[in-house]
Amino acid sequence: MSTLSTFVTRLKAPSAQVAVPVLVLLILVMMLVPLPALLLDLLFTFNIGLSILVLIAALNIRSFKDFIAFPTLLLVTTLLRLSLNVASTRIVLLKGHTGADAAGQVIEAFGKFLIGGSFTVGIVIFIVITIINFVVITKGSGRVAEVSARFALDSMPGKQMAIDADLNAGLIKQEEAKQRRADVAQEADFYGSMDGASKFVRGDAIAGILILLINLIGGITTGVLAHDLSFTNALQTYGALTIGDGLVAQVPALIISTAAGILVTRVATEDNFSAQLTNQFKNNQSALLVAAAVLASLGVLPGMPHLVFLGFAALFAGLSWLLRKQIERSAQVAAQAPGTAERQELGWDDVPVVEPLCLELPYRLIPMVDKGEESDLIKRIRAIRRKFIADIGFLTPSVHIRDNLQLPAETYRFLIYGGEVGRGQCLPDRLLAIAPEGAEPMPGLQVRDPSFGMPATWIERSSRDAAISLGHTVVEPAVVMATHLDTLIRRHANELLGRQETQELLDHFKSSFPKLVEDVVPKIVSVALLQRLLELLLEEGVPVKDLRTIIEVAAEHAPKTPDALDILPHVRMGLHRIIVQRALGDSTEVKVLGIQPEFERLIEQAIGTAAVAPDGVIEPSLMRLLVQEIASGVDAMEAKNLPLVIVSSSKTRLTLSRIVKKVRSQASVLALTELPLTIHLSFERMLCSQAANP
Repeated sequence: MSTLSTFVTRLKAPSAQVAVPVLVLLILVMMLVPLPALLLDLLFTFNIGLSILVLIAALNIRSFKDFIAFPTLLLVTTLLRLSLNVASTRIVLLKGHTGADAAGQVIEAFGKFLIGGSFTVGIVIFIVITIINFVVITKGSGRVAEVSARFALDSMPGKQMAIDADLNAGLIKQEEAKQRRADVAQEADFYGSMDGASKFVRGDAIAGILILLINLIGGITTGVLAHDLSFTNALQTYGALTIGDGLVAQVPALIISTAAGILVTRVATEDNFSAQLTNQFKNNQSALLVAAAVLASLGVLPGMPHLVFLGFAALFAGLSWLLRKQIERSAQVAAQAPGTAERQELGWDDVPVVEPLCLELPYRLIPMVDKGEESDLIKRIRAIRRKFIADIGFLTPSVHIRDNLQLPAETYRFLIYGGEVGRGQCLPDRLLAIAPEGAEPMPGLQVRDPSFGMPATWIERSSRDAAISLGHTVVEPAVVMATHLDTLIRRHANELLGRQETQELLDHFKSSFPKLVEDVVPKIVSVALLQRLLELLLEEGVPVKDLRTIIEVAAEHAPKTPDALDILPHVRMGLHRIIVQRALGDSTEVKVLGIQPEFERLIEQAIGTAAVAPDGVIEPSLMRLLVQEIASGVDAMEAKNLPLVIVSSSKTRLTLSRIVKKVRSQASVLALTELPLTIHLSFERMLCSQAANP
């Protein structure tokens, strides 16, 4: 019962959702049901009024988005004219012998008043109007719509990438980006629909000519054979009705076609057509003066209609003078408003905001992101960020993608706060084959994998199976760039965690542990101190997912010392399970690198009471030896497939870790106190034995 009442309520509502489908159905029914002459008069008048309404609307809109339903409306009005043609044809053939008003007064008026009752004049006018509509207006607007649709489709990738760049830069929100994408797609759909709708108008013009001939031949035949009229009387009677019927249909068709032409040829601005025309003539007063001068020259020639030419010359000159005066008044008003020019000159909106994380692409790599959110590269970047969140524990800033035409054609680069942190070469039409150790490289462009520096080759896609059969790892160009990004954001994670990200991380964590955050931050541990601790952990690749432990340990030791470097060892002890597991895995018996105790004492003496050795404190000769030992030791461990781990004392751990990261970023430095008693540790090699025992 409620469903029935809802349906009745919708029927009663004066809604276009009901009225428009009913109107379309009535248009189709008119082709089948005989209509009286009075109803035909009403419908013909409505058709003319509707066409004028559409023309005025096309002149007043600012953009195609203001009249997006026009292609469908064009089809509906065409169907309306054809339905009226069918209905009028029926009544003309059935009752045309009764007189010129058999099909209604509108057709009679067009058949007598507009063409003076002359059959020849009516035929000529009908043909001229049809040619203007079919050859000039409809064909021209259809061609413009076709070209506009093609240009709109070609420009879609660039527009979509610009929208994504604005979204990634934070200039627009997700809702606005979604609306802009819809507008871009809507523009292409509109011009494509207009291109198709123009075919309906063209067919309507052809149908008008055929209907005219059919009506004339059918009317004369009916009059002579069925109503015993002479050929002359039949031609005069049915000819007037046929011409009137044709003109009644062609005049609205001409108006609608003109509206379509205006709509597709307009350049969208914030002004309507009238305002556009006025503003542009203001900037071209000389054109009015030249036109006035030419008309005045023609007006003084003997034999020319002097009054007409000189009158229009004076009109154009007067318009030019009025426009000049209006511009002068506008300039005076602008000059009397001090500070306006200054306010428009510069503002804080002109100050650029440096993106935290940016990917710059050359022109050849732009097609890799031309599908926007559906691009393979963007999907992989999103997956990399999601995996980083799961592994490390905080949300990195969005990757802002923009073009850089100054880059080489196949070279991309990553920036952090405007500074380059990595670049690589990418061939979008090829695959990267990474050779296994000792294998012969594939034929192609020999390069180094940008993520890990391994020998690789850009091969043709047809060589994929051959490369895989030889043991090469074959990856797509988008995978190369995404993997490179993953390596860089893990290496520079501490730089990507700013005060804003720390506060957002706290806000997210507060929903799970509100009491802890409320009691500790910022009463005991300030946001700046917490940020510094997180940066130190990220600098060594330690995840910050266990924020509860980090805050609790920091709260315990922050009252004793405000220095994050002094609190860091305690925080690492709280996270020692995660740290050791990431470095050593699940094995209980491991081999690691050690530091000769005597050399460690030398470093401890250099550090003194500081938490980490300042630059230049360690003697250069010892530093060179340490770097050489670290490099050779890590390479030997890597060759034996052993964990790249160096164990030291708690006092020297941070200093050694920073040195090791500069030599081999994959290696880790653990303090002996961080290792659980369940692990049986043995030293593969003790570094710097020569320096400790000269």
